[in-house]
Amino acid sequence: MIVQALAFYAFSAVAIASAVMVISSRNPVHSVFYLILAFFNAAGLFVLLGAEFLAMILVVVYVGAVAVLFLFVVMMLDVNFVELRQGFLQYLPIGATVGAILLVELVFIFSAWAFGGGTLAAPAPDPTEIANTHALGNLLYTRYVFAFQAAGLVLLVAMIGAIVLTLRQRVGVRRQKIARQVSRARAEAVEVVKVPTGQGV
Repeated sequence: MIVQALAFYAFSAVAIASAVMVISSRNPVHSVFYLILAFFNAAGLFVLLGAEFLAMILVVVYVGAVAVLFLFVVMMLDVNFVELRQGFLQYLPIGATVGAILLVELVFIFSAWAFGGGTLAAPAPDPTEIANTHALGNLLYTRYVFAFQAAGLVLLVAMIGAIVLTLRQRVGVRRQKIARQVSRARAEAVEVVKVPTGQGV
């Protein structure tokens, strides 16, 4: 128990510190790196809770895809962050309001947890009876199978829509036409020029 408590406090402290550095770092690339560190520590907390599937999904999806995508976007786009920070004061009241609402909600949650005996929900089943991944699969493919399939269809439609919106013909842009390349004759592709002796180019 002592080792688990020390691991919990270590993961929590690093996750909170990295989350603060995400929003306080001036360099956006450093912010993405701190975000990846926060994701890894959150995955460590999930492992301590016995939710190894959620920890794996957090590392694979968020660290392996989303955070790396953020990093590539920040590094590839030539964004002038000095100009973006010039309008910071006009958004400060809205940000302060949202932060105050979140703080009040967190106070309510922690007070309910403290006065409720340290629990907010029904006790979880014994992890020795069934694995976390097995239990999650049973729920997704039995009770919530229609919602799961509907979510997959929504994501499929969104992916097709994004492809259709980006693949538009632009005037003046040279594109490869594979059918024309395959069907062309030798006379269209090769030109034989007979140069007289001594009169080369």
